[in-house]
Amino acid sequence: MNLKDKVVVITGGASGLGEAAARYLVNEKSAKVAIIDLNAARGAQIVADLGADKVMFCETDVRVEASIEAAINAIITKFGAIHGDINAAGIPGMFKVLDKEGRASSSLKKFSDIIDINLKGVFYVMAKCVEQMAKNEPDENGERGAVINISSGAAECGQIGQSSYSASKAGINGMNMPLARELGAVGVRVNSIAPGLFETPLLKAQPQPFIDKLVTAIEAPKRLGRGTEFAHACAFLLENSYMNGRTMQLDAATILQAR
Repeated sequence: MNLKDKVVVITGGASGLGEAAARYLVNEKSAKVAIIDLNAARGAQIVADLGADKVMFCETDVRVEASIEAAINAIITKFGAIHGDINAAGIPGMFKVLDKEGRASSSLKKFSDIIDINLKGVFYVMAKCVEQMAKNEPDENGERGAVINISSGAAECGQIGQSSYSASKAGINGMNMPLARELGAVGVRVNSIAPGLFETPLLKAQPQPFIDKLVTAIEAPKRLGRGTEFAHACAFLLENSYMNGRTMQLDAATILQAR
């Protein structure tokens, strides 16, 4: 897919890796971006930085179908089409199944909150975007669109307390192949990225000794990943028409310990 003037929807695009992808796609690939997020103030700032002709912001709750539908309608009204979808919205979650007394301390609500945003929210937005992609005229490769769902290294190597988070991210990877097989018929590809440890605002806010300990788990290069490296991977998966149904491990060979 040639990204020039193509419209890419990015959930979680008002911060962290989603924001990095939004800025990269506009500045380096001349794409148009629609940010779906709850942080209206930050979203407005990104639009001001990059230009309202290239970027729009939709305050959206990815758990609510009506909220997503309103965002998609606004995107089509402004830009006329959707060609790419990067689902980067997600929340962390750390809780153990058993407490110190051996009781089941985790509630169903804790588990459900993470699944609702990290997995169900991804599917909801993706489905609504694919509905629009299927209406596009195919390019010379027969392609109408591409989806990138953001997973995590925790999908395969989660730490203690990450059962719900890891389950949500493993679910994202598990969708790749059945979706690639189904949506290939309408010219839409689906891949996921499993990032390792990246320089996000959430991580950089942690104490330096904590960050230093995490870095010891990174093989090479021995540093946190950069937003531009994540964004470059997104651009590659959108542009390369032969990448389909796969998970890209973007983690510098990181293996996290149990805790």
